[in-house]
Amino acid sequence: MPYTTHVTGEFTINPPLSWCEFRNSPFSPYPPTGDNRIELVLRVEEETIETDDGPLLRRTAPALAMSEVDEYRAHGLLEVVQRAVDAFPGHTFTGRLDCEGEKKADLWRVVVRNGRALKVTPRIVWPEDGAE
Repeated sequence: MPYTTHVTGEFTINPPLSWCEFRNSPFSPYPPTGDNRIELVLRVEEETIETDDGPLLRRTAPALAMSEVDEYRAHGLLEVVQRAVDAFPGHTFTGRLDCEGEKKADLWRVVVRNGRALKVTPRIVWPEDGAE
């Protein structure tokens, strides 16, 4: 049985991506062809705008989050986040993905700092003797 990791959280994208920026992206929830196999997908918001020619549907992508995956092995997650950041220059990704493996001590996060996806592991610090 493969080792799985539970991933929660998302990255907010500022400014949000416009339809023309993400419609053909592998991170789009509306893949142009075939099945979308990327672990991360853009969270899309839709807004109907009234125009003189009738209603217009505007789609923007303000965030990037995990797709619905039953069992996930997070070995390539850092690289996938970096691919997303590189795919949309001129946009800032803030937030984090919290990752929890099957073992108790397997905790880590993916963050984006200065355009680079980084893996952050926690430091466990015991209180000094007598500080209970």
